[in-house]
Amino acid sequence: MSDPLQALLNAGVLNSSSFPPNSRYYGVAVATLEQNSQEPIAYLKRRFVPPPDNFSVVQEHTVVQGDRLDNLAASYLGDAELYWRLCDANRAVRPDELTESPGTTLAITLPEGVPGASDA
Repeated sequence: MSDPLQALLNAGVLNSSSFPPNSRYYGVAVATLEQNSQEPIAYLKRRFVPPPDNFSVVQEHTVVQGDRLDNLAASYLGDAELYWRLCDANRAVRPDELTESPGTTLAITLPEGVPGASDA
């Protein structure tokens, strides 16, 4: 007798991510490097940052002295750990670069692929 839950996981119907839904790595596949006479090494497959066109801007934020990305994510997105969504939407490789210069304008967006009011 087969396990129906395992069958769904194997078919890719259910997400078996090792990461919580608010992680930038949620849904990224885990692969295994097999080596002769050695333990296999598990690793994450590459996560590609989506292009800005995949995001719908809902508002903008002008950076002021003392702004922190985690606080902005908590305020605008409801979860400080979603700071990476601000990084993706604003093409930031280094998160601190988004708040280091007062006056910088940040795009606050919907999650990737979610259409905004003008896209609907």
